[in-house]
Amino acid sequence: MMSKGLKSFILMALVAVVAGAAGAWGCASLMLRQQDNPGLHAIVHQELKLDAAQTASIRDIEARFADQRRTLEAEVRNANRELASAISASQGNSPAVQSAVDHFHVAMGNLQKATIAHVFEMRAVMTPEQAETFDARVVDTLLQEVGR
Repeated sequence: MMSKGLKSFILMALVAVVAGAAGAWGCASLMLRQQDNPGLHAIVHQELKLDAAQTASIRDIEARFADQRRTLEAEVRNANRELASAISASQGNSPAVQSAVDHFHVAMGNLQKATIAHVFEMRAVMTPEQAETFDARVVDTLLQEVGR
């Protein structure tokens, strides 16, 4: 029979794990929604006045990234399912839960790194003036998302 203190500790640890997982999922969901935000697309295709060669290059970059993004998003969803399964099968913050959390963090990190690489790949096609406008708008959008 478990002591009251041990039961409380296990319950608190489980709540902390679930809250952490929910927070991580919320962050991941926000990032995935940002990926679909037409703001970046509008900035690139409407505000920067790209020439025909730049437009073609950026469309190729966007097409490649769309495929990569789908793969990375699927891995984030798989990692989230793994975490949910580990939590439901666990009595607390078990090695399986920690492994699933680590997998989720790696998957989200890979998506974020690929997204940043994509932004810089598009930026490389721009003139210095376009890149300056692009940078300012990207930074402003990121700061708006976190409430400055």
